[in-house]
Amino acid sequence: MSFGETPITLVGNLTDDPEVKFTEGGAALAKFTIAVTPRSFDRTSNQWKDGTTAFYRCAAWRTLAEHVAESMSKGSRVVATGRMRQHDWTTDQGEKRSMLAVEIDDIGASVRFTTVTVNAKRTNSGAAPAGDPWNTPGTPAADAEPPF
Repeated sequence: MSFGETPITLVGNLTDDPEVKFTEGGAALAKFTIAVTPRSFDRTSNQWKDGTTAFYRCAAWRTLAEHVAESMSKGSRVVATGRMRQHDWTTDQGEKRSMLAVEIDDIGASVRFTTVTVNAKRTNSGAAPAGDPWNTPGTPAADAEPPF
């Protein structure tokens, strides 16, 4: 993250299935919206009350985009971190427009209200160096010493 960027963490639900497109250069781009609804406890009524829902338009790139599309769908509860970005453009009628969106750096399923099964696999972008003792296939012996 660069100096001056606005980091953000979102905890909410996907409002629809992620939409994946590919750039002319072949890079995957997943677009999706995360709905975030704050909750507070009202002591006078002794009940939880929902606040105003905020909708955050999000984008994930490359391998992350493909993983989001394969792993998450409408209603998935997620925890996402990223950076707020402002996008400016001019319409065909000459009107200036802008919008805020979140460029996602990392996203995962929230396990607060459910359980998930993780299929951990490394890709070339996150591959461990050759000889990394933590990158060995199979299950280590129960009495194996840690590699440190």
